[in-house]
This record gives sequence, structure tokens and C-alpha cells, in this order.
Amino acid sequence: MAKPRIGITVGDPAGIGPEIAVKAAADPAIREICEPVLYGPHDGAALRAFRPGTISAEAGRAAYDAIVQAASDAQRGHIAAIATAPINKEAFALAGLPWKGHTDLLAHLTGAPRVAMMFESDKLRVVLATVHVPLKDVPRLLTRELVDFTIELTARELPRFVRGRARMAVAGLNPHAGEHGVIGDEDERVLRPAIEAGRARGIDVTGPWPADTVFARATRGEFDAVIACYHDQGLIPVKLLAFGQAVNVTLGLPIVRTSVDHGTAFDIAGKGTADPSSLVHAIQLAARLASGSHG
Repeated sequence: MAKPRIGITVGDPAGIGPEIAVKAAADPAIREICEPVLYGPHDGAALRAFRPGTISAEAGRAAYDAIVQAASDAQRGHIAAIATAPINKEAFALAGLPWKGHTDLLAHLTGAPRVAMMFESDKLRVVLATVHVPLKDVPRLLTRELVDFTIELTARELPRFVRGRARMAVAGLNPHAGEHGVIGDEDERVLRPAIEAGRARGIDVTGPWPADTVFARATRGEFDAVIACYHDQGLIPVKLLAFGQAVNVTLGLPIVRTSVDHGTAFDIAGKGTADPSSLVHAIQLAARLASGSHG
């Protein structure tokens, strides 16, 4: 059986992306399961155009161009999946690009109407209801419709990652999940009706649970995934427990896309010391998802 071709985008060429992409592509564990295909500047000659550790419009545009090409190849079936090295959002902005990151850009490129960000690890699996938005805007953005969508999408996608009926929990927005409206009303007004509607549709979802305990309960095996209300609520526990092993997966795309759980690390760019472990894990998961096998 032929090995799947997995596209690896190098991310911002002024960061550690090109280094970890080359290292991961050469890893025997990766060569054993797939044929890696690199996208973006990654050799000495191409990288001379970018100063390591420096944010620039040129680097942002180069990262963007690589993603566009890889997404096009994935949609045409030339590659089976994409694993992405980190980009820099400020470099994207300097290049005049309106997208905040891979997730919304790939949704645009593939025509996916709605997507969600999930972090997958052996210890904890988290889906984010809101992503790269100011914390002060989260209560306004966390609508009943958004929570309905996130629950539905997560329930639809989780069978790719777990066996049997997936068990989901929703973390409360406010301390103690609002104490029945005593500490904010969003948990009772928005989250609970969406959870109850999901259960009425046959989805195994419960909550809202206090966020200070629900992630610990998930690590003990009580839940297969936790839906977090905002970025840091979900990613602090994931990165505390599994930094370097967790994999970012975009749910809702018509293609398979995974990514690292870290940033561009400009402070060590160009020094040859970057650890490719997270990208290796991302490529391994991409190959597994492309083959249709479970964890």
C-alpha cells in the first residue's frame, strides 16, 4: 500500500518553522509512515531572503503563499493532508493579509463555512468555541448559535479520534460556572440551553462544568473532549499537560490539517536548536487521519 503524501508548510521563514520542517521530514519515524512534501522556503538559498527572528511583511507573504499552494494541492488530491509549522500573525498583518491564523485562512481557501480549533493529546482533548479574540469580547461572541454549532461539529468529528460514543463536557465561562446566575448569567442563559438542545439531539454532552475542575476530570477519563469558551481557558491545561506533544487540528475542513502546539520561537530562530517533536506528532496524526484509522 502506498504511503500517503503529507504536505508540510514551513510557516514563517524567519522563525523555527523551516528548521523543524526539514528535521521532521527527515525523521525515520515520519519516512516510515508517509512521503513528506515541503512547502515554502526551507533551504539555505531561499532562507537568505529572511532575517531570523525578524517580523516582516515578506516573511508573512511567503508563509501565506506556502499555505495557499498546499491547500490547493490537498483539495486536488495531490497530497493527503497538511501539517503546518507556525506562522506569525503580526507578519500576516504587515503583509496586508486579513486572516488571524491558519484556521480562518484555511476555512476561506477551502470554502468551509464554519470550522473550530481542537487540540489533541494523549492526556487531554480540547475544542475552542472562540479563538483569537480579546477576552473582553468573549461574552458577546459566545452566542447560543455558536455553542450549538461547536457542540454539533465536535460530536460529528470526534469519531475520527475516539472509539465508541464520544463523551463531551462544556466548561463554564464564569467562575464556578456562574453559580446558577450568581456570578454572571452566560452559563445559564447561553451554555446550558445549548447543552440541553445537544442532549435532545442524542449528543452525549454535559455541563456547564466549573472550568477549574472539568479539565482534571477529563484527564481521569470522564470525558473524551472538553469544549472551552475561550483560547486560554482551553490551551493552558493542554500545554501544561502536553506541551510539545499536543496537536492542533482544524475541525470542519474538507481536508485534513494538523499543526504544532507552539509559536515561531523567534528567540531561537536560525540557531539550529529547535525541537521538531510537536511537528512530528502533527505529521503522524495527519497521516493517521488521512488513512481513516482511529487512535
